Amino acid sequence: MSAVCQVTGRRPGFGKQVSHSHRRTSRRWDPNLQDRRFWLPSERRWVRLRVSTKGLRTIDRRGIEAVVAELRAQGVKV
Repeated sequence: MSAVCQVTGRRPGFGKQVSHSHRRTSRRWDPNLQDRRFWLPSERRWVRLRVSTKGLRTIDRRGIEAVVAELRAQGVKV
């Protein structure tokens, strides 16, 4: 499964790990993703989303109904 937040679209960041001797190797910073279930009262069912912690705060602020409506407008199957 890809490391992408379904709400915010956050993806891994890429860069270099630099050791004490200054050797550089590639690394990546994954977003803090959580698999969560949200109750949709209008449809009387649970919805599973893979969201970052920033996405969880967005859902808390705007509400799950508004977020799911926006996802569907983008063409995401929820």
